[in-house]
Amino acid sequence: MSALTPAETRRYSRHIVLRGVGGEGQQRLKAARVLVIGAGGLGSPVIAYLAAAGVGTLGVVDHDTVSLSNLQRQVIHRTDAIGTAKAASAEAFVNGLNELVQFRAHPERLEAANAAQLMSGYDLVIDGTDNFATRLTTAKAAAAAGIPLVSGAVSMFDGQVTVFMPEGPQFRDLYPDTPDEADLPACEVVGVLGAVTGVIGTLMAMEAIKLITGTGTPLIGRLLLYDGRAARFTELDYGAA
Repeated sequence: MSALTPAETRRYSRHIVLRGVGGEGQQRLKAARVLVIGAGGLGSPVIAYLAAAGVGTLGVVDHDTVSLSNLQRQVIHRTDAIGTAKAASAEAFVNGLNELVQFRAHPERLEAANAAQLMSGYDLVIDGTDNFATRLTTAKAAAAAGIPLVSGAVSMFDGQVTVFMPEGPQFRDLYPDTPDEADLPACEVVGVLGAVTGVIGTLMAMEAIKLITGTGTPLIGRLLLYDGRAARFTELDYGAA
């Protein structure tokens, strides 16, 4: 791991004095290579907090363009970015926040045919996509590559987050059956409260930072559920870590 520069020491001073992170943890963040799938409602806070935290290499996969309806929850995108690629908009945000982060834009859709290539060179994957098929494809590819995966999802007022490790419980342990698409309506149909994506996306960033720095207990084999209306967290165990 490379030493921190004086500028980095000043920028990340609150991490460096934090027990459980410190200089070594910050060096691990600097050396980390993280791939975020989706620059939408969940990906936005993930990208923002990992860039602010000093993750050395941050890749973003998203084939979509910014639209007006995105701005209610996808907080890294600006009104003047409407019509531009989300990956490019995310890059502009990261460059403006922390020029020390190496950003890699992947303006394409993640599919079974390209998932392994997209994940090559990264040591952590974060899935913020909004459909079951892509989440399953991402989980399969991450498991095959032996890469840890932080996964989250939101709907209406609720959300969830968990961590899949190569040697731990897998996506199919949590979801043994593929649900009918009618049972998983898109947010365009049922809606989603913007702040819920902030809650879950920030929790996903937190899990990523824990995995990178080695501090705390990640959500391996545990699904953390958030009920926004009741302001209540519950936990579901789906396998031994």
